[in-house]
Amino acid sequence: MTEWFVRPENKAADEMNTRRKQALAVLGAALDAVEPAQAIRRLMVRSDDTLWIDGRAYDLNRYRRVLVVGGGKAGASMAAAVETILGERIVAGAINVKYGYTEPTDIITVQEAGHPIPDENSVEGTRAMLDLLHDTTVDDLVLALISGGGSALMTLPVEGVTLADIQTLTQALLRSGAPIQAINAVRKHLSQVKGGQLARLAYPATVVALILSDVVGSPLDVIASGPTVPDTTTYAHAQAVIERYGVADTVPDAIWKHLMLGMSNGVAETPKPGDDELAEVYNVIVADNARGAEAAVRRAGKLGMNTLLLSTFIEGEAREVAQVLVGLAKEIMTHGRPVEPPACLVLGGETTVTVRGDGTGGRNQELALAAAITIQGLDRVLIASLATDGTDGPTDAAGGLVDGTTVERGAALGLSAVKALANNDAYPYLERTGDLLVTGPTNTNVNDIMAVFVFAP
Repeated sequence: MTEWFVRPENKAADEMNTRRKQALAVLGAALDAVEPAQAIRRLMVRSDDTLWIDGRAYDLNRYRRVLVVGGGKAGASMAAAVETILGERIVAGAINVKYGYTEPTDIITVQEAGHPIPDENSVEGTRAMLDLLHDTTVDDLVLALISGGGSALMTLPVEGVTLADIQTLTQALLRSGAPIQAINAVRKHLSQVKGGQLARLAYPATVVALILSDVVGSPLDVIASGPTVPDTTTYAHAQAVIERYGVADTVPDAIWKHLMLGMSNGVAETPKPGDDELAEVYNVIVADNARGAEAAVRRAGKLGMNTLLLSTFIEGEAREVAQVLVGLAKEIMTHGRPVEPPACLVLGGETTVTVRGDGTGGRNQELALAAAITIQGLDRVLIASLATDGTDGPTDAAGGLVDGTTVERGAALGLSAVKALANNDAYPYLERTGDLLVTGPTNTNVNDIMAVFVFAP
């Protein structure tokens, strides 16, 4: 699936390259396990005129039309798989994906659009979905293909709020360090499709949402801002997020006006649990971070490592999580706990970065650089952090893979790891030292995979 960037040789080239190849094999196994088309085919099977989805039977003869809508970084791969299964049964479809995350489709229209900041294509593609859903009846089956990135890619602002307003707020929230759950609570209340509203627009059709999770713990109402899921947040929650994360001064007036109107019941809330219009909606997770992490553990075991999956619920500031990973590595080296070398600990989740500098990077690169500073001089340790979508922050890198010589090699090039970290400038540092992970678009997205490797003396 991936083509990895290989860093320049160093003084321990032969030994380190062998170790790094093993680390890359472990990370690659995680990506292969969450490939979207395979995930769809595991859960969706057609037998003549019966479509089975996660053990539920849908009689295709009962439906006048099968329509496909949705958005996310995995959308094109998911759409291609659905076409292979349903073929001519699909009447039409519209999917929004991130630029470059495309695959050929015959029936379903794939619209490339902006992420993490939405653009005009995000809006136009979402309007195309609504055009398909405007006359749905009880005789229609709507398949919604949802994956990470869908919050930005499926954008259609509420009346009175412009795309520019949404762009401004999104940028501020992303830089604030707010977790995705908080950001999406705001997005839902400024959108015509998020927070269950896409499913409400499809009512009274039968809706089945196939969801590739990129959120820790896979809460359905948070993934891609839950376009097919009842919303448990309110306008008051959205307003509180803006205040809590210090972005109130950057919020456009039109957004404040809409939120205040919502809090005073001047505009309708998003659909809530028990809403009759979402009664015929079935949401199913087709792949998540846990599947990728488990595959990484299996691959490390086959390579002869003592392995352990510690958690798939890792959150927090990237540079602080890095210190936890380093602490685990030192515990293994010193006491052989929780497993003895050669060891591989796998973790999953998604960290955040509070941006204080003006550098270039992403959460996984920042985690890797912070870890590199602390493991300086340790010759048996590798630490990796990988964005499974292949895009870490606003860069073309997926993350970083560092060792005890990363800081030393940077210094030889006249670079300061400490200064780069302080400026949130991990990308150019890791690029120069050769410690970037670059996969290109993976067409999947299930959070981040982190791994701690401690090799035998």
